[in-house]
This record gives sequence, C-alpha cells and structure tokens, in this order.
Amino acid sequence: MVNVVDIGARKIGPGRPCFIIAEAGVNHNGDIKLARQLIDVAVVAGADAVKFQTFKAERLATADAPKADYQKQAGDSGESQLDMLRRLELSSEAHRELMAYSRQRGILFLSTPFDEEAADFLDALGVGLFKLPSGELTNLPFLGHVARKGKPLIVSTGMSTLAEVEQAVETVGAAGNAGLALLHCVSAYPAEPADANLRAMQTMTAAFGVPVGFSDHTLGTEVTLAAVALGACIIEKHYTLDRNLPGPDHRASLEPEELKLMMRSIRNVEASLGDGRKRPAASEKNTEMVARKSLVAAHTIAQGEILREESIAIKRPGTGLLPAIRPHLLGRRARKMIRAGEILHLEMLE
Repeated sequence: MVNVVDIGARKIGPGRPCFIIAEAGVNHNGDIKLARQLIDVAVVAGADAVKFQTFKAERLATADAPKADYQKQAGDSGESQLDMLRRLELSSEAHRELMAYSRQRGILFLSTPFDEEAADFLDALGVGLFKLPSGELTNLPFLGHVARKGKPLIVSTGMSTLAEVEQAVETVGAAGNAGLALLHCVSAYPAEPADANLRAMQTMTAAFGVPVGFSDHTLGTEVTLAAVALGACIIEKHYTLDRNLPGPDHRASLEPEELKLMMRSIRNVEASLGDGRKRPAASEKNTEMVARKSLVAAHTIAQGEILREESIAIKRPGTGLLPAIRPHLLGRRARKMIRAGEILHLEMLE
C-alpha cells in the first residue's frame, strides 16, 4: 500500500490527479514584477502550485563556492556562485507579496527553503507544505528540522543512492511526519533523457510506500509525459517567460505556451490510462457493428435446403450471428427462402 499525502483540498497518491508544480525557481531574476508574471503564467497553464526558492546567499554558499558548469554557461563565468545567488534572492516582503498574489490568483504558493531559518520563515508565512531540494537530501539535521513542523513534505532525490534516500525517509519518519512524498530527479541542467531512469520511481514506491513523482530537468515534455504514464504522482517542471533571459535556469525551462501544452498533455495521458479493465469503450459501438463480420447466405438458399459450408459466407456488418458458430449451422434446413447476401439468424433455420 502507498500512503496518500493530504494537502488540504488535494490528495497526492496513486489514483489521484497528478499534482503539478510549476517551478519558477529563480527565473524571476530577483525582479518581483517578473515573479508575479510567472505566477500568472502558471495559473493560465492550470498548474496546481507555483514554486520559488527561499535563501540568503551568505547562508547558502561560501565566498569560494564554485558555480556548476551549467551556471557558468548561462552567465558570467567569472562571477562567483555567491554573487550569483545574491542577485537571485527574494526579500521577506517579496515572499509575502507573492504568496498573497498567488492566493488571489487561486494557486498554491510554495518555496524551497535551503536552511533552517528559511524553513522557519516559510512556516511562519503559512505555507501548506514544504518542498526540499536534492542538494539537502543528505542534510539530515535539516530534514529532521523541517519534518518536525508537521506539514506535508516533498523531497527531491537527485544525485542520490537508494541507501541515501532510505536515510532521509527514516529521518522524516523519526520526526513523526507521515506526510512524505519523494521526487525522482536527475540533477543536470538540462538532463539527458537517457539518464532519466524513470523506473527508479517504481523502485522507490516499492521500497518506501510513499507517493513518488518526477522533478524533470530534461528539455521538452516527452520524458515528463512518460513519467506520468509510469505513475508519477507529482510532476515538477521549470518554466520561464523567455529562455533567452539571463540566469542559470532559463535555458532548461519551458516557455509559457509549452507549459500550457504540458498541462493539457498530462491530463490527457492521465485520462488515457483508464482503470485497467479490458472492455469495449462506448465510442467503439458503431465501429464494432461496421468492422466485425456476421454469417450471411453465400448464395440464394431455397426453403428446405440443407446448409453446407459453401452455403455460408462471412462478411460485414457485424449485426448477425458470430462467425464462430458456423459449424453449428451446418446440416440445418432453411425454414424459408434466404436471399444471397442476407444476414443469417437462428429463426431462419429449423
């Protein structure tokens, strides 16, 4: 059995609609107006939640912390990670404004904390659940601190082994928090489809009995949709107003129309999965009548004539006797004259 995570009006788990997190992240470039526009885009697309990031650069990285290669390629390669992070911070007041605006627009506001102080701030702000990043998976003291707040917790698992995920799950459980969900993730920006290893979602579901989803860093939406088809309970996907904007995450993000298409496609994929029972769809009824075949008179059959194999043909439409019963008609007499091509019925025969 897989636990279901309750986030108020929504439940996350197998058999429920996939919970879609539109990951604005730091694609606001430190501009509150841009951040509000990103909320609008997520609302128009139909996402369940919009997510930002909460950090103070000095608490997150040392002065000597290097940039990742993808961050160097997306900006000033000589700029330190610390200076980059300073440009991408959102103030406390900006968080309050964005949360209020999200509520006004009818979308759930989320933000990823990167330290205990950031988590405390978001908790006081009133966020409904916490989303923790892959980089903090092995930061067990931090996981325990957030888990003890008693709110649902979604944890990304990029760069990790199953043993490391197990330690994180045990830490959350030891804190008394039963509202855990996991996201399989590949922490490369962009990630290659060949590295996605989507079946790891099923491995974690079986190992831990919690809802599992996918935080997708591949380009496009093909891998996202494959994850949904494999049973992802949550999808998280970066998006931007324009991939050409400066900043570390824009190039691996969807643009607004792509986000809308992804949302529609996810819901179509979900609808297509069905309940697993093999049975005809109501929409097939007309085609069944036309495409299937019946037993018909191969030639004019006189009244009293005995039916032989050459007397019975198999042709469309499928509104008469099934072809499988032809052997049972052989040797029977016609009650009346049957025209060539006429569909056979039992009442025609003695």
